[in-house]
Amino acid sequence: MISLRDLTEADLPWMAEVERELFGASAWSRELITHDYRYGFARYRGLEVDGALAGYSVYGYDGDAFHLMNLAVLPEMRGRGLGRALLEDFLAEARVEGVGDAWLEVAVTNEAALGLYRAHGFEDVRVRRKYYQPEGVDALVMRVALRGYEPEH
Repeated sequence: MISLRDLTEADLPWMAEVERELFGASAWSRELITHDYRYGFARYRGLEVDGALAGYSVYGYDGDAFHLMNLAVLPEMRGRGLGRALLEDFLAEARVEGVGDAWLEVAVTNEAALGLYRAHGFEDVRVRRKYYQPEGVDALVMRVALRGYEPEH
């Protein structure tokens, strides 16, 4: 069974470990995650499969933009629609906030994520050169207009 919930501070060490495994040198540190979580701007969401965390997302609205800052699914759990569930949770929250657009950045090398985002109506806006450090990987800034949006399934 798949379920979504807000992450707790007790989940943050797990999240930091997954970050290191998935994103290597450009991963958010445990200190950064803890500080950001406590600050209160972002919403930290966890996705569970049969009661065990299998993915997470971090997003928020700063009064200017509704922004997906992070989305990750454990490698062994991919291909089950979990990334889609996390993204649709983000988009549903954006609608609750009443925003017209949602934004994200994604590594230009992450074909799976690019496909997911494009299937949900995200369009390319611009490239941020060497955004992901220390690797120096470019990021694609993407945006979706939420009014009239229908995801492809």
